[in-house]
Formats: sequence, C-alpha cells, structure tokens
Amino acid sequence: MADSNYILEVKNLHQSFTSGKGKKKITVHAVNDVSFGVHPAETFGLVGESGCGKTTVGRTLLHLYKPTAGEIWFDGKQIVSKQDILEYRKKTA
Repeated sequence: MADSNYILEVKNLHQSFTSGKGKKKITVHAVNDVSFGVHPAETFGLVGESGCGKTTVGRTLLHLYKPTAGEIWFDGKQIVSKQDILEYRKKTA
C-alpha cells in the first residue's frame, strides 16, 4: 500500500525497450529504479541532463508506455487496470 501522505507515489519504476530480431535483439534500460512521492498541493519538478530519462519517466507515469517494473500509486490507489489508467489520466494530464 502507498504512503497515505502522498497524492502520487512512484516505487522502483523501471522502463526498458527491446529492439531488433533474433541474435541482433537488444534491450535498452531507459529508466532504472526511480522512486519518489509528491504531497498534495506540492509542486514537483523532474530535472536532469539531456538523455537521462525525464521524458520516459513522464510517459511511463501516464501509462503511454507500460512500465517494465515498479508501482505507480495515485490518491491511495495503485494504477494497474485500464479503468484505473483512464481515471488517473483524467486527473493528471
């Protein structure tokens, strides 16, 4: 269960992408073990160097990319099902 003090909590988020076929298949680990929490009425900024995964984290948070691993909690509820995702997007996007 998520910490009830957070409106948004991300736990151990991982995002990987696979490309290629057969022996030339490669996996790129774009985001590894990202965790953070955002309190209600708090402003949160995600900053970092170019290419460090900021956009990938954002897209994964909105489930534009299905997370490879980890948990995303919003308002005390884990975002898992398609219905959860649709409701979550209405409130966050």
